[in-house]
Amino acid sequence: MTTPLGEKIRAMIETGGPMPVSTYFNLCLADPEHGYYITRDPLGRAGDFTTAPEISQLFGELIGIFLVQAWQRHGAPEKTVLIEGGPGRGTMMADILNVVSKVAPDFYSGLSVVLMETSPALRAHQAETLERHRDKTGWVDDLAEAPEGFTLFVANELFDAIATRQFVKAKSGLFERVATLDDDGALCFGISPAKLDPGSLPAGWQAQPDGAIFETAPAREALMARLADRLKVTGGSALIIDYGHLESGFGDTLQAIRNHAFDPPLAHPGEADLTSHVDFAALAAVALQEGLHVHKMMMQGAFLAGLGLGPRASALGRGKDLATQQQIVAAARRLAGEGESEMGNLFKVLCVSHQALPLIPFDGED
Repeated sequence: MTTPLGEKIRAMIETGGPMPVSTYFNLCLADPEHGYYITRDPLGRAGDFTTAPEISQLFGELIGIFLVQAWQRHGAPEKTVLIEGGPGRGTMMADILNVVSKVAPDFYSGLSVVLMETSPALRAHQAETLERHRDKTGWVDDLAEAPEGFTLFVANELFDAIATRQFVKAKSGLFERVATLDDDGALCFGISPAKLDPGSLPAGWQAQPDGAIFETAPAREALMARLADRLKVTGGSALIIDYGHLESGFGDTLQAIRNHAFDPPLAHPGEADLTSHVDFAALAAVALQEGLHVHKMMMQGAFLAGLGLGPRASALGRGKDLATQQQIVAAARRLAGEGESEMGNLFKVLCVSHQALPLIPFDGED
C-alpha cells in the first residue's frame, strides 16, 4: 500500500478505527486530494477502462434516437432539460446531439443540456468534445442544481460508481464489512459489530452460508428517489444503463479496474477505478414507490437491437473499406453480443417515466 491515498486511509484507520466499505469506496473515487475521478481522466486506452460510447458512435446515436422518440411521446414540449449523469468525456452526449440536431431540429432548438459532473479533468474534456454545442451546455455537481423544466435524463455507468455497503452473513444477522489494517499495517477487510437493520434483511438470508456477502446501496437509491421527485414535478423520462443484475441477491461484486485489468480492491487506493454491480431491482422498487411508471427492464443487447443497431451499423459501413466495415461489426458485437467479453447481457437498461406511455423498444410489456 504505497499510494498517497493509501497512506491517508491508513492514518484515518489508525486514528478513527475501521471504516465501512462504503466510506473506503467514496474516498477512493472522490477524495478531494487523491480521489480517482478528481485527479485523472480514466477513459480510453491510456486510462483504465473503456465505456460503450467510446467503443462506437453507434451507442450514442441510438440513445439519441430513443430520446427523440421519448420527446415525441411526451408531446414534443417546446423546452427540454436534457441531463446526463456521469458524462465521461462527453462522447455520448456529442453523438446524441448530432442525431437530435439532424432528425428533430425543433427538439434541438429547445434543449438545455446539463452535464452532472464533479471531476475537473472530465469537465475539461466534455467542454472540448461539446464545443459546437457550447451555447446549450452547462455543468452541475448535483441533480438539485439543474434548471427546472421538462426533463429527459440519461446515465451510462453512473450508478456503479456510487458507493455500496457490504454486509457479511453470520448466524445472528448481517454484519457490516469494513476496511481495516492487519498486523503488518496493510489494508485488509474485516467485520464490524454494526448489524443491518432487521427491517432491511433480505428474504431468505438465513439460508445463505456464513460469510456470504450482501450489498446494499442507499446512496444509489437516494439518487433514484431524487430523480423520481424531479420527474414527478417536471414530467419526463429517465434512461439508466449500467452493469448489474435484475434481481436482488447475495454476492461480492466490489471490483477495481486498473490498466484495463482487474485489480484487488484494496491494492491501489485512488489509482484504480472502484465499482460494484448495480441492483436494478432495488432502483426499480424505489421508482415504483415514488409513483413512477417503470418500463420493462432489458438487457443492453436487446435494447440496442430494438432501436435498430443492425441496420444502423450496416448504414455506417456502407461504402467504407473492408477494414472499416469489420471494425464497425466488431464494435456492434461488443456492444450487444452475449459473450463474456461483450456487453449485451452484462449491461442492463432501466427506463422510468412520470406517467405510463409506450416507448420503443420497451413496448409489449404487460
